[in-house]
Amino acid sequence: MKNQVWIAVTFIIFLLLFTLVGIYSATRKQNTTTDYLLASRNVNPWLTALSAMATGQSGFLFIGQVGFAYKIGVSSLWLTIGWLIGDYLAWYFIFKRLRQISEETASDTFSSFLSHNIKGSRAIAVISALITIALLVTYAASQLVAGSKALNAVFGWNYNLGIIIGAIIVVIYCFSGGIRASIWTDALQGIIMIGSLLLLLVVAVTSYGGIGKVWQSLAVINPALINLNPSQQPWGFLPFFIGWIVAGFGVVGQPHIVVRAMAIDSAENIGFARNLKTGLGLVNSISAMGIGLTARVIMPDLMTSGDPELALPYLSLELLPIVLVGLMLAGLFSATISTADSQILSCSAALTQDIFPAVAQSYNLAKVGTITVTAVILVIALTGDNNVFALVTFSWSALASGLGPLLILRVWQQPVTFPTAIAMMGIGIATALIWNLGLHLSSAIYEVLPGMAAGIAVYGIVQFFSRSKLFRF
Repeated sequence: MKNQVWIAVTFIIFLLLFTLVGIYSATRKQNTTTDYLLASRNVNPWLTALSAMATGQSGFLFIGQVGFAYKIGVSSLWLTIGWLIGDYLAWYFIFKRLRQISEETASDTFSSFLSHNIKGSRAIAVISALITIALLVTYAASQLVAGSKALNAVFGWNYNLGIIIGAIIVVIYCFSGGIRASIWTDALQGIIMIGSLLLLLVVAVTSYGGIGKVWQSLAVINPALINLNPSQQPWGFLPFFIGWIVAGFGVVGQPHIVVRAMAIDSAENIGFARNLKTGLGLVNSISAMGIGLTARVIMPDLMTSGDPELALPYLSLELLPIVLVGLMLAGLFSATISTADSQILSCSAALTQDIFPAVAQSYNLAKVGTITVTAVILVIALTGDNNVFALVTFSWSALASGLGPLLILRVWQQPVTFPTAIAMMGIGIATALIWNLGLHLSSAIYEVLPGMAAGIAVYGIVQFFSRSKLFRF
């Protein structure tokens, strides 16, 4: 009981620190919607990189990725490498131009950028905003649940308590400073994520006797755990790997991450932010994988009588001093709320700027939108069952497939008509959905690849027939 009190004290100190940083960021604010939504496009590249990393990796890093490595072994590295390659390519080819053109067109939101200068732009903005809200509210709710899952593992607290704590913290600093507060706190949370993962990895490997001994023990448990070649890939390794590269490239369809590229202080700083984000993300991912592998040899019973996704908090309780357990818990909670806050603000922007443009210039109503979205997400998190939260695994794919191809065309300033834009969004999402839930082929190729390919194919077909018709006259 005494140990739990000290863990809670340390954890609460970090939560207060996040909140105070978010509130302090409000001292730099301007009472305009552009400042609330994009921090006046003046965010330092260091903060951009840390924020984008923390937002993109989310609670999946501490929960899902650790558990994935625990179960399948070192071959989980290929998922990380593929994802990082795709993400890097998106930042390299898309985000610099996005920063330039979004400012030139005065586009403050993801949907306004997609719809700019297209006949029927209002409908495109509304539809893309509805897609954003529909998918991101469930995604954000799942982040709050992931955080509460860790609190339950450490303290035995009711799941609802962790959900409510996360929602309150997020709404306090987002309401105070908008995206600037989100980015500043994300940056701090990103640093804590890096430090906590590296700390646990070093302690765990050292306590077991070093990397060599961990490797040997994995081979004894199951030789497949140390095999870099992923086993049981229905169509082989290459399609599997390419699918995860495209999944990483699918960041172009994630409004809550794309907006960070729109908010950086200069398009020329995108390259620095990209390189820093990629390097730090690689450190985090490898650390999470190492923790999962080490947990497999230290706590092998989780495979049969526990939950491998809780390997990190359980390992922390077993190996770390009480104060450092609080740090690990703060790192895990940071990963969840750094994503949830970004998704809440993206939904708020879609609601107040794109769906109800009459209130678009009202700074106060933009803040009301944040509270409204948070309330909806809180209700979903508190009342949703496992079937609801299973949808989060599809949210990234659907956003990438539905919005990603259109964003690419708009960044490269290709002409798009209203019917084409609507068809690209609808067919992209439908293809990803059928691939995943209808054909059950996601284990062979992650559904982002066929989903984005379908959206781009729609545009290619329309262009082909348009030119053929033109040539006949």
